[in-house]
Amino acid sequence: MGGVIGKGDTPRYSSAATKLEQKMVDAMQQRAQQGTSVKSFNSVIMKFPKIDENLRNCRIIFQQFDEDSNGEIDQLELKHCFQKLDISFTDEEIKDLFEACDIYEHMGMKFNEFIVFLCLVYLLNDPAVSEARKRMGLGNLEPTFETLVDAFVFLDKNKDGYVSKNEVIEAINETSAGERSSGRIGVKRFEEMDWDKNGTVTFKEFLFAFTRWVGIDDNEDDDDDE
Repeated sequence: MGGVIGKGDTPRYSSAATKLEQKMVDAMQQRAQQGTSVKSFNSVIMKFPKIDENLRNCRIIFQQFDEDSNGEIDQLELKHCFQKLDISFTDEEIKDLFEACDIYEHMGMKFNEFIVFLCLVYLLNDPAVSEARKRMGLGNLEPTFETLVDAFVFLDKNKDGYVSKNEVIEAINETSAGERSSGRIGVKRFEEMDWDKNGTVTFKEFLFAFTRWVGIDDNEDDDDDE
């Protein structure tokens, strides 16, 4: 599992994502009250191959949304998608979701960013979106999304909707009790997740790190075209 950020890019965090982030935090706090089935970080790592396989199945849906087949979904294409699926999001809500997932400000969501978008939509769990997921054929992906939510809840020991460095170290220590390197591993994993370097990790940051951990890169589409 290498570093998270590729191509020398620096992720962009806009103020427009603030409202969406608060919705994510609120949703994660509510979800945390249900507890988690994850017993160790290693148990999540063991699921990496299956998670990778399931997430890659999203590519067919990604290609359907990518109307001009340029390897990215722009804001207008996302809006068209919502209209086709009868999802009643406002233009502002669509813009916030788009900007939250278009982390490199390419003005288009690449495949890994699209996966994060789908999981955020799953977490927000709007009833209309739940129906749309079924029409999109995403029903069979819900166990995978739930595993990702479950993993974040496991890391979020104090259930505040964020993950701190100490919480990651604690989670790694629970898995690697007695190993001298466990603290360093915890710090490295946290640094891979904390993209804006503010000392806490949101569910969105966790998702972007996770896609890289399981092997889904931000430049996969470029590689596929070669």
